Amino acid sequence: MNQSDYVVIEAEEDGVHVIGLTRGEDTKFHHSEKLDAGEVMIAQFTEHTSAMKIRGKAKIYTAHGIIESQSKK
Repeated sequence: MNQSDYVVIEAEEDGVHVIGLTRGEDTKFHHSEKLDAGEVMIAQFTEHTSAMKIRGKAKIYTAHGIIESQSKK
């Protein structure tokens, strides 16, 4: 995925967590957002963000297709 690629996360339940992870020798959490059902977040991979963790039921739209995460319950 190119660093300028965007990812769209659409929450399908309340309390979906989107967590950004850093680049470098030590991977660390650097940002966290909480989404409720119907909320959408547009995120981008950057020089600081190498990965995202999504906890909860959501649809993730990428240049490679749509991925569905499962409910945290």
